Amino acid sequence: MKIPKEGEFITIKSYKHDGSLHRTWRDTMVLKTSECSIIGLNDHTLVTESDGRRWVTREPAIVYFHQKYWFNIIAMIREKGVSYYCNLASPYLLDEEALKYIDYDLDVKVFPDGEKRLLDVDEYEAHSRQMHYSKEIDFILKENVKILVDWINNEKGPFSDGYIDIWYDRYQQLSRK
Repeated sequence: MKIPKEGEFITIKSYKHDGSLHRTWRDTMVLKTSECSIIGLNDHTLVTESDGRRWVTREPAIVYFHQKYWFNIIAMIREKGVSYYCNLASPYLLDEEALKYIDYDLDVKVFPDGEKRLLDVDEYEAHSRQMHYSKEIDFILKENVKILVDWINNEKGPFSDGYIDIWYDRYQQLSRK
């Protein structure tokens, strides 16, 4: 497994608990890699859904993945401010093909004014029954919702002041090379 260098592009693939492909993002630019995390940026990135539908992201979005936490964070840079879409998901795995993770349906959306919403609870409950999520997975995900909300409330990691500016500036520098 070769760790991507900053400025290189990777593919991101999300799967469901049953192993089925959920969604693919092509050409995410890597901004930083560390022992446990990857920060990247999508800008007009091609996304392919499991049913074959394709679309392109509308605005730049900084993506944050970690190998310890059961969530990933997408910070969408919009005219009215930054919106965050946080997926409750397995820690990522990186192989020659892509950065991969399992999407566990629950999402937390944070609006530019700071309002938070837990989304897709019904989808989580339905998939939990259908795909037989274990009690351990359910516990881990609920604990990671608490960690994520703590990060949001205390402006940690991607929610901290300056994070967006630092990484969007880095993207612009790398794009000019």
